[in-house]
Amino acid sequence: MEGGELVDQSNVQIEEQAQPIQITGDHSNIYINCRISNVASITQQASNTSIQLATNTSSTPRATQGSRLSELPSPQDQNSPARKRPATETFGNDVTRVDQAHLASPIERRQKTVDVADRLARQLKETYRIRCNNVQPIPYIRDKSFSVDQVFTEVGIQYKSGGNDSWRTLSGYRDILTEAKGDSRIQIIEGEPGYGKSTLALQLAYDWCNNVLNSTLGQTDFLVVLNLREIGGTKSIAEAIVNLLLPEDSPITETDVELLLQNEVLKTIILFDSFDEYPDQHSEGNFVAKILEGKILRHTHVVLITRPSCEPTICTPNAGKIKLTGFDESAREKYVRKAVTKGDEQATQRLLQAFKSNPILRDICQAPLFTVIYAHAAHEEQVFEEIGSVTEFFKYILKCFHSHALKKKSKREQEELKRYAVDHANLDRIAYESLAGEYQQLIWKREDLVQELGDGLYRACAVTGILIEERVLNHNYELEDGPYSIQVRFYHKLLCEWFASHHLVKLVKDHPSHDHTVNMDLYDLQCLFRFACGLDPNAASEVIQLVKRKKDGDRFALLCTLEQRGHVADIGLDEVRDLVSRTVWFGFLDSRLLQRTTIQLLELASGNEIPIAQVWIQGCSAVADQSGSSLALPRSQLSLPILSTLQELWIWDEDRRMDNTEVVGILSYTAQCAAVKELGLGEREDRILVKGP
Repeated sequence: MEGGELVDQSNVQIEEQAQPIQITGDHSNIYINCRISNVASITQQASNTSIQLATNTSSTPRATQGSRLSELPSPQDQNSPARKRPATETFGNDVTRVDQAHLASPIERRQKTVDVADRLARQLKETYRIRCNNVQPIPYIRDKSFSVDQVFTEVGIQYKSGGNDSWRTLSGYRDILTEAKGDSRIQIIEGEPGYGKSTLALQLAYDWCNNVLNSTLGQTDFLVVLNLREIGGTKSIAEAIVNLLLPEDSPITETDVELLLQNEVLKTIILFDSFDEYPDQHSEGNFVAKILEGKILRHTHVVLITRPSCEPTICTPNAGKIKLTGFDESAREKYVRKAVTKGDEQATQRLLQAFKSNPILRDICQAPLFTVIYAHAAHEEQVFEEIGSVTEFFKYILKCFHSHALKKKSKREQEELKRYAVDHANLDRIAYESLAGEYQQLIWKREDLVQELGDGLYRACAVTGILIEERVLNHNYELEDGPYSIQVRFYHKLLCEWFASHHLVKLVKDHPSHDHTVNMDLYDLQCLFRFACGLDPNAASEVIQLVKRKKDGDRFALLCTLEQRGHVADIGLDEVRDLVSRTVWFGFLDSRLLQRTTIQLLELASGNEIPIAQVWIQGCSAVADQSGSSLALPRSQLSLPILSTLQELWIWDEDRRMDNTEVVGILSYTAQCAAVKELGLGEREDRILVKGP
């Protein structure tokens, strides 16, 4: 083995058998055939070999036995210039350029490579430590900062590695880079808005830069964490690292970084956060696409974080998939105790009771961001309001934003803030236009946004934390005032959807016959549609029709109707009849709120003797006890009651093998749903049926 390269040897064995079984129930003409298959068994063997540097390495802290830095080969002479920073030759007494052709021997050149690699690792860690120790969960509470480790709480994680189609539960986030990786070079982490994607990226950076015990990053030489939202126009990953992750006076050049990243001896993990907000994702030949396609750095482990609706199409089918499924009650309580109340048991119980007594709030707060905002805001303001919908939740949160901002302000400033709390039409329009185009624009130059909004509205949004300012690199800074400028974004994209929904309501009311959402993806912007229905019940009917015309619109139309009506019981029976006349879905990644609302709708239909055409339960591990009194959905901890008007039921779980008890329980449940004509267990292409009378 040359150069101390790491060699992975994988031995994959796949076994599959089919065994038919037949079960006959008491119900006339019932029969079932279940195919049982063994799940593929994948084993992996890996070995690594280290080659120590044949010289004194006492001056190089990281070049110890077992370290890959000690394995670095002599670099080839390079003459490519750095793009931004000058090719600094020395820094103090250290030689900093990797490509030092004038050095006397290969051993000396290798040693200088080790020195630069060590410096790069140290400077990356210094940057991450600063970021990890400056976390502000609530944007308007700026006098309190936390370490990410003080607020990070595990969320539910599901994964499938490579071409394996079955989803599995991951025990913890640290296993993402090992167990969930399998043989995949690329991993895609997906999560709905507010599900903790960026916080997870920051926690991984924390583990690496602090050498956390039991971290799976212990043998990683370089962890590169880049928020793609910040690097629009950047031509290379080396440019992004030098200008965004290293100090301004760092002597490390883009050429140095390029050579180190290209070195296959060093273990590098690149983590791209916020792909869904990457300005260049539609630009042909961007460097992120080249890395994902394997055109460059094909030996590097890449982790990409995005929303489910914005998964890159250029990734191979073998990319590993990870989905964040949010907070359960245990995680919610852990966060409250860890980051909010900090030992105050009375305050803890008060907050937990607020969640427990309000199932809608509890379901909404499956999204960790909503738990964080509500818990901190309610604890800070000591105001607990009844929440019946996502729209009411956001109204409450915005009220907390403005209430806190009014503190310690002069009377004139308070009057200005109160005015713009209700007069934000320009912000509504800007938010809507940013989401309604072919490509979304989620970042603005500060001077441009001030001109659009006016000084007063901009200042009010900045003070309340609705808008966040960030310093970013100017790529043509020779023509600008300096190498950096201030760009502005919403604190979270959900706030952008909130204000955009106000403008959508205005457009729908002014021009009801026009589709104002042509370019809006329902999966990506579902909260925008829900907000619009909750803000104006009169405009909601038109918005719901727009939703129904989109792909899978029927599923989300129910949530929009709930926002409009306030409660499932308030939905008209004609609307209920329309919603259950087509397939009603329960999906693996549905939110608890969606599943609870769907169950309430089915109960309403059954109670009013409205036929339910078909219920399809996919990936939910549905199970019934032998009495068949209900059908439990363990992932959401909800249950489907006996539905007297249900006509057809399909249950399908990938790679699930039911035992006799589970099958009998489902048969018993089906038999008690008097109108059921057909029960299906399996895919439509492989119909495994239980037929009723």
